[in-house]
Formats: sequence, C-alpha cells, structure tokens
Amino acid sequence: MRQKILVTGGAGFIGSHTCVELLATGYDVVVLDNFSNSKPAVLDRVRQIAGRDVIRYEADLRDRGNLERVFSEHAFSGVLHCAGVKAIDEAQRNPIKYYQHNFEASLALIDAMARHNVRRLVFSSSATVYGESARVPYREEAPLAPNTVYGRSKMMAEEVLHDLVSSDPSWHIAILRYFNPVGAHPSGLIGEDPSGVPSNLMPHICQVAIGKLPELGIFGHDYPTPDGTGVRDYLHVVDLAEGHVKALQYIFNEPGLLTLNLGNGRGYSVLEVVRAFEHAAGSRINYKFAARRAGDLASYYADAARANEVLGWRARRDLTEMCRDAWRWQQQNPNGYE
Repeated sequence: MRQKILVTGGAGFIGSHTCVELLATGYDVVVLDNFSNSKPAVLDRVRQIAGRDVIRYEADLRDRGNLERVFSEHAFSGVLHCAGVKAIDEAQRNPIKYYQHNFEASLALIDAMARHNVRRLVFSSSATVYGESARVPYREEAPLAPNTVYGRSKMMAEEVLHDLVSSDPSWHIAILRYFNPVGAHPSGLIGEDPSGVPSNLMPHICQVAIGKLPELGIFGHDYPTPDGTGVRDYLHVVDLAEGHVKALQYIFNEPGLLTLNLGNGRGYSVLEVVRAFEHAAGSRINYKFAARRAGDLASYYADAARANEVLGWRARRDLTEMCRDAWRWQQQNPNGYE
C-alpha cells in the first residue's frame, strides 16, 4: 500500500505544487484546506498534471471536530503543514488573525497528530523568523528576532515544535525556512493566484504584464544595494516542492528535529527581477518608486548548504526559468483560476 500524506493548505500556491510532487513520487495525498486563499479548482488541475487525484476536505484547522474526523478516516504516514496566511502588511494590521491561523491552527494540528500517533511532520516556516542582527547569508543557527507579526507567528510555532521534540523524542519533525517562492508549474496549469492586489513581487509583475494592473510599485530605491532596490532570495516553487518531498523522506527514518533553509543561495534585486521578467515576456514593465515599507530589510538570502548536505537538495532552476514559468501561467490564466 502507498503511504498516505496529509497536506494542509494543499490547494495553495506552495501546497498544490507539493501535492504534484508527492503524487509523482508515489504517495497518496489527502488535502485539508478551508479555501480562504485558494480555490477547489486547483486540485482538479493537480489531477490533470499528476494523472491521479487527491482526497479533499474543506475545513479549517482550528475546527478540532473536523480535524478529528479527518484523522479518524485515514491512517497517515506523515503530515506536510503548508496552511497559513502570509501577507506581511496585512499581518501588521490584523495580528490576531495571523496568530490564530499560523499559531493556534498549528497547535490544533499537532494535538490531533499526537492523539492519532502520527509523529512525522514537515512544517512550512519562513526566512522572516531571522532578525535584523542575523548575518547575510542566513544560516540556520542565526538568532531569531523577527520584526514582523508574520515572522513572529512562525517563530512561535517553531518554538512549540522544539519543545515537543525535547519532551518526546519519538517525534520526527523538519522545519523548512523558505525564502521567496515564485514561478509556476511548467505546464502552466497551476501557479500563484492571489486575492486582490498582490503583496508579493512576482505576481504583481505578472498582473502588470497582462494588463490587470497599471504599474508596479517598488518600495525603496535608496537601499545600500547595487541598484538601490531591495535584494531577496527567489526560489522556484517546483524546487521548493521537491525540497518538501525530500524532507519528508528524510524524517521517515530520522527522529528528532531538523531545521533547514530552502533558498537559492543568492540574492536578486527588485530591478533584476523586473529586467529578467521583461526578457521572458518580451515587453516592458511599467514601475514607479515608492517609499520603503516598514519592516523591509535591504538584503537577505539563504545559506542553503545544509539542505544540500543533509537532503541532497539544491535549487536547480534559475531566475530566467522562474520568470518564464510565471509568465506562462499568467498568459494561460489571465484571471487566475476563475
């Protein structure tokens, strides 16, 4: 029998690509998603790509009754916890929502796993847990001092997982701190479909290129970087999905807690991304400079050596491929999944 994996948030941008890789590797997949930031149609696209379906539940992780039903109906070999909310600006305006969805929901999931003796977990964390004092490139042992609500909500969940393993060494947990996932599946069938005006760079560029938005706002052009715009580590979402599968396979055999950065290992400025996208799309991207956003750092990127050493994983797709795949998705789906 195939091993069965629960993917929370499996209809989201990262979750859907991870489901494709899990199915391709031979796992059976159960998705639990409340579809607050995703659409059920995503999972039909996953089936088109993988040639196999997932079992789906529409439920909120904070609903312990629904969690109990899901765990009672399936014998899971492991859980990939991708569910959460992640808009940094919104988190600053509405912190309670972020602590509820990113922290409280994680507690409910861990509790259900413990009661059903499912002790293998891959947790989606974020590079935002690192603080301003962390030295670039970020290494996993760098101090954690997030300067955003979103980062703090992820750090709090990480701390619970550390305490859990310390109290019960039978747990097998991987914490994946990833940087800035972009791109789309090369089929163009699944990609990033944000609600409202995108808060992340790549989908905003895509919507300018397709004509849905008039221009891109670049926040800050006076940073101490080569061209004055912020530098970030951008990672192809398929590379990230492959990292999830490798982490899952690792913890099947290794108890304890593993923390890894998943990143490209180098930074790209906002203007570098814009130029690469213009080359992929064959057209200019209108943009204007705006004031810096509170909480934004000038530059950060990953030291991803440990993921290569432990998992044999590294990012294989470059910025050209990220832009090309993102543009293909946008062209084929100008209104997202609608």
